[in-house]
Order: sequence, then C-alpha cells, then structure tokens
Amino acid sequence: MIQLFKRKRASSVLGLALDGNRLEVVSLRRSNGTLQIRQTLVVSLALSPLTDAAELVGQEIRNHLDQAGIRERRCTVCLPLSWVLSLQTHLPELSDEDRASFLQIEAERGFHSGPEANLTFPSLFKTPRGDQYATLLAVPRNQLETLQRVLRAAKLKPLVFALGVTALQAAGAEPGRVVLLAVRSNTVDLQITAGGGIVALRSLDGAIEAQGAQKSISADLIAREIRITLGQLPGGLAEASGKIKIFGQGDLATHLVNDLSSRIAALGLKMEVMDKASSANFDKPLPPEITASPALALAANYVRGIDAAPDFLPPKVQPWRQLVTTRLSPQRLTRLGATAAGLLLCVAAAFGFQQWQISSLQSKWNAMAPTVNELNADQDLIQKFRPWYDTSFRDLQILRKLKDAFPEDGSVSAKKVEIHDISTVTCSGIARDNESFSRLHAKLGDDTNYISGLHAEVHGQKPMDFTLNFHWEGDTANGN
Repeated sequence: MIQLFKRKRASSVLGLALDGNRLEVVSLRRSNGTLQIRQTLVVSLALSPLTDAAELVGQEIRNHLDQAGIRERRCTVCLPLSWVLSLQTHLPELSDEDRASFLQIEAERGFHSGPEANLTFPSLFKTPRGDQYATLLAVPRNQLETLQRVLRAAKLKPLVFALGVTALQAAGAEPGRVVLLAVRSNTVDLQITAGGGIVALRSLDGAIEAQGAQKSISADLIAREIRITLGQLPGGLAEASGKIKIFGQGDLATHLVNDLSSRIAALGLKMEVMDKASSANFDKPLPPEITASPALALAANYVRGIDAAPDFLPPKVQPWRQLVTTRLSPQRLTRLGATAAGLLLCVAAAFGFQQWQISSLQSKWNAMAPTVNELNADQDLIQKFRPWYDTSFRDLQILRKLKDAFPEDGSVSAKKVEIHDISTVTCSGIARDNESFSRLHAKLGDDTNYISGLHAEVHGQKPMDFTLNFHWEGDTANGN
C-alpha cells in the first residue's frame, strides 16, 4: 500500500552544482534504463548566491538557462561542502528514541548556534573495534532559505539538496575505509567513509591557488591534510587499510594524480582514478566538462531512484502542522480545546436547525401538493389551447396609434375608422387647415414599425376633408 501511494520520481531533472560563483548545470533524462544528456552549462555568476539579492541572482541564472535553451524546472542541487558544519561523537548503547535525544543534545553543545538555526543530520558508523560513532552534519537554515529564494526566482523547483561528495561516493557503498578526493575548479573536497557511514568531511580551500588565469594544485598540502585527517580517526580506523578515489577532469586533476602517487603509497592507500562521476549507462559519451561533475552524479542517482543521504532540502510544513508543533502551554491547549468543542457544538446545532426547517417545509409541501397538482393540470390545459386565441388586441392598438397621432388641440377630427382583416385601415375626417393635416400625416408616416403604405386623399382647403389608407404592420393576429 505504501508503494501505491508513493510519488513517482521525475524522469528528467537538472543537476546543479555550486562552487563559489561557478555554476555547473546538467540536463538529464532517463529513458528505458538509459540516461541521456540533453544540455550542459558551465558559467561563472557575476553575483554571489549568498550575499547578493536572491531575486537578482535567480534572474541571472534564469537568463543563462534561457540562453542555453534549457527549459526543465525540476532540479537536484549539490551544496558546497564549505557550507557544512560537522562534529563527531561517540555513541553509547541507547534505544533509538534515547539516541535521537542524545544526538540533539550533542548538536546543541557542539555547534555554535541552536538547533533552530541549523538543519542537522547524523551519519552513523562502526569502527573495527566495534564502537559506534555518529558524524553530525549541519547546514545553516538561513543559507538554505536563501538558496531556495534564488531557485524560486530562477523559476526552478528543487527536489534534493545534497552534497556532491556523497553523490560521488555514498556512505556504505563499499566495505572498508574509502578516502575520496573531488577536484573542483576552486577547491578540493575530502570525504572519508567507513563502517557504513561518513567518518570525515573537509573542504580543502587552500589546495588550489590562482595566479592570474593560471591555477595550480598543491599535492603536498593535500597529502598532509589526508595524513592529519586519517590520524584523527577513532577506534582503529586510522590504522585500517583502504583506498583513495580521485574524481576530477583537466590539468589540475592530472597533476594531482601524478604528484600524489608516491605520497599515497606511503600512507598505505591504493589509488583509483575515476573517469566519470556516475556508473549509470549513458546513450552517448559524456562531455569532458561534466564527466566528473557531482551535478551529474546527483541527477543520475535521483532519476535512477537512489536516495540522497543526507538530504538538506527543508521539508514543506503545512500550516496545521505548524500549529500542532508550536510549543503551547497547557492552559492555552485547554482554551483551544474548549473553543474547538464550542465550534463543533455550534456547527452541530446549525445542522440540526437546518434539518428541522427542511422537515417543516416538507410537511407544508405535502399538505399543499394536491392543490398544486390540480393547478398544474389546469395550467397545462391553458398552455395547450392558448394558441387558438389572439391576445394581441390589434384593433385596439390601431385605434390607440391613431388617437396618439391626432393633435390634442382638436384641429383634426375623425368621422369614420374602418379596419378590414385587422390589417387594412381607412380613416376619414376633417382638418381645420392643411398645416394641421400635415402634422397628422407626418406623425403616421414616421412610425414605420407599425404603419406602411400610407396614402392620403384630400378635398377642400379650410376646412378640408381627408381620407387616410394604410397597412398595419404590428403584431400578427393568430390565424388558428
């Protein structure tokens, strides 16, 4: 049943990776078990995603996507490792509930800000000696909210906020101790996994130095940081054998591999140079600029159904959940409960009153139903025989139209009006003078909606006899 209601994953997404102001974009689609790279984009943003206005940064990203012809809205996002705070703690034997409380207390003690300021996830691992530890990973919520506003302004919908190194090498993907180096354009990310979890995470910001347009990578610094990090591992992990995986493309990665070979052997690590970020099947060879990109790895994992761990995308909290989870005093809870009970009682009373009204009206209807049925039957008969009767009263309409046309001063009077077939009208009379008759004739002639074929015969002058003939064009009499 859970699988039936589980939301289906998107088959096409954008993979985004931030490295300072550098943005990597991979548009990827899954079809019949094979992944297709539709578009790629690598740009340097003029604005900073964290310090500049989110609307302006989002608009800049949207402009780059539009210029590249990228229309996909759903995206997976690789967070910079420099955003992550981490600490390690030993776990005593505790139940799941007690362990969650213990880790929360450790996070409050270890991080400089309270739990409300960070989004924290634990990664549990076991050492060769059997001890259990937890690495607590935290990202400030304000940075996540800023990134969400940027993506919203860019008209993008984030599905996952994860770390690029965990997308390249998931915790527990391989037994033993695995050291991962991800060579980026501005930094080198270091991750150590063992015992089913993440043991260490570091961003080696000083490993890459820029002199104008030229960049160089310090193998000595990286080897020293690896040696120091391994020496700090607990429970025998420092002495355990393992391997080191190097992800990267370009001259920087090549120089690092060549310079680290002898140093890594001295640390007892076996080196593996990874030629691509994802082990998925692609329909075509990958473009060189994104072969080792964590954006590609995270997007490929998502469309293949591999969950990102940890996922720092803040959960959407419904308003009613916010109300439930708010810390309320017992007195306030009591008042809220009483208010809710009162509202329910009012609603029940309203429905009861409505039902009583319906029942009362139904009783009245039952009493008058026979009379209504008789009236309806009579009305049906009236409607049936009404076409046989003319209700237009055309003769009265004609007389009224004539009456309205005659002057009110009595200068024109009618002696006889004849109406034939309720359409042909003859009116004879006497007019005091020609001007009075002209007003009568003009008024009748102007009314073309009702009168047509107006003809006049005049005899004499003062007074003058006249005869008017016209055809009535008003309502048609019923001919049934």
